[in-house]
Amino acid sequence: MNKENTLFGIVGLLLGLIIGFMFANNVNQKGVMPVPAAAAVKQNPNMPEGHPDISGATNPAAAAVSAPQVQEAIEKARAAPDNFEAQMKAAELNYQIEAYDKAVEFLKQANKIKPEDYETVVNLGNATFDSGNYAEAEKWYASALDKKPEDENVRTDLGLTFIFRDPPNYDRAIKEFEQVLAKNINHPQALQNLTVAYTKKGNAAKAKETVDKLEQVDPTNVSIAKLRGDIKKLETK
Repeated sequence: MNKENTLFGIVGLLLGLIIGFMFANNVNQKGVMPVPAAAAVKQNPNMPEGHPDISGATNPAAAAVSAPQVQEAIEKARAAPDNFEAQMKAAELNYQIEAYDKAVEFLKQANKIKPEDYETVVNLGNATFDSGNYAEAEKWYASALDKKPEDENVRTDLGLTFIFRDPPNYDRAIKEFEQVLAKNINHPQALQNLTVAYTKKGNAAKAKETVDKLEQVDPTNVSIAKLRGDIKKLETK
């Protein structure tokens, strides 16, 4: 979830670029795909600044895909349930038009054909995340990390699932982001998402410390001003 610059990837309050569905390459970015959400899913009020609009209002990728293209891909995939490439193509096109449930359907079939394919598992995490099913997204991201525990972007997206779910689990989110930063202190998405998690948890001191590090690492990050504004509001409560 890829997921690209999140919040991608937090997702939490303001993150920046989060999750993307990177069929072409890697994840995360997501995110990511950054990733995004099903057409039926409303914009999450907790979505961090910078996360792609999940409302589907302006989606250039969706505009480039025609209904006949999507229908043709679906028919090919269903006619050849053992064809991995057909399943992935149908999933990709449905993801682009924000038909996330259908994307998940074809990704799961692709996963049955090639259960060890890493990108398929990651894309399942991204698609279920964007559909608003954060608990299932957690499972797919965790499965991906079983295969590649060093994937910092996937772990960052995993942390985001704990911020978005109801009820949120900020401590678990913090744990995942800190695990990323323990190996890469300059990971901007993890720093951004960690700032959001600390802010939502009510820890202004830690949030300020983290956003200071983010500004050192990524001084042009457009979310910094909003992050600092939220921290200031927290301090004045």
